[in-house]
Amino acid sequence: MTSTRLPLLAKDLFVGLEKVTHLCTGGEAPWLHEFESVYSEFARLKSAGLAGRERVYEIGDECRERMGQLWGVEGKRVAFMPSAAEGMNWLARGLDWQEGDNVVTDNLEFPSVAYAWRDLVERGVEVRMVDHEDFRVDEEALLAQVDEHTRVLAVSQVSFYTGQNLDIRKLAAGLAGTKTLLAVDATHAAGVVDVPAGVTDLCVSSSYKWLLATHGTAPCYLSERAESVTRASSFGWHNLAVWPAQRAERAPTVDEKAMPMRLEPGNPAMIVVLFLHRALARLLDLGIERIQDHAWNLSERADAGLTELGLTVISPSERSARSGNTCFLAEDAAAVQQALAKEGILVWGEYGRVRISGHLYNDDADIDHILAVLGKLS
Repeated sequence: MTSTRLPLLAKDLFVGLEKVTHLCTGGEAPWLHEFESVYSEFARLKSAGLAGRERVYEIGDECRERMGQLWGVEGKRVAFMPSAAEGMNWLARGLDWQEGDNVVTDNLEFPSVAYAWRDLVERGVEVRMVDHEDFRVDEEALLAQVDEHTRVLAVSQVSFYTGQNLDIRKLAAGLAGTKTLLAVDATHAAGVVDVPAGVTDLCVSSSYKWLLATHGTAPCYLSERAESVTRASSFGWHNLAVWPAQRAERAPTVDEKAMPMRLEPGNPAMIVVLFLHRALARLLDLGIERIQDHAWNLSERADAGLTELGLTVISPSERSARSGNTCFLAEDAAAVQQALAKEGILVWGEYGRVRISGHLYNDDADIDHILAVLGKLS
């Protein structure tokens, strides 16, 4: 293969990429050098009293707007949760569940999506897991399990295991006219492929992978419909109408604040929000369509090379169902990961499959490098 495709962002903008072939964004993204200035700014504002805190909050609101721009939703409907898992669990805690209700998901889901509902079984709620077919989850099969008692259809847009990019718009269209809420974990989609959050009821993403930030903050979109039928389950000074106020005496009851504060009982991890704010500037400057095409091109190159090596690729072959993740089966995936690491190639290997993740700092040479080494290992 001839190496022609270049990175969308230069490798030297990131820490350590001159030393490794980084193909593991699906596990952990590399760190932008420019975050040093973000940390310095936060340190200055942290020491600046109330004025500094107010500026941090202003940047946080700007980050909500940028996240809304990336997802095509209003920034005021984006809250900052501590993790993507908390988004799903917030919904599980907050709905008025009745015996006989059900949740539909699939049996290749990430644990925080598959098991956010586990305590509800004791209350007579059924969790319906649609089986994959040869590592493919079918949108029609998911919708076929939805009935008048389905409260939530919960999926990851992009599979952590196979890299399949579900058609979220198709799922939303199939739920039109029903009471079923569509809850989406976009952790492996946000920042690398288009996320149509506006057709969902809840869309949440970790920020330490494809969004290029780090742990501790998960942007979460909540629709007006979901907000109207879900009660808050955690309370504090941030999401209750207790500040600002003239006096500190407490009354037995107090009003709740609307979105985005409703999902934030206390302060989010604001330094992480500042990192995300800066990373989003990079992503929005490039545009998600361009980033998506780049990732799809890298995935197609990886798929072709892996197939040529005789490896079993479990990621979809259609371009629209691809993502940044290209995955192949390996009996000892951890051993493959370790062998590649010795050659300076970083991937993720677990559950009997190896995941190659190509993002905006990767190029054709990175894909050719891993294919060449895999060829020697096989």
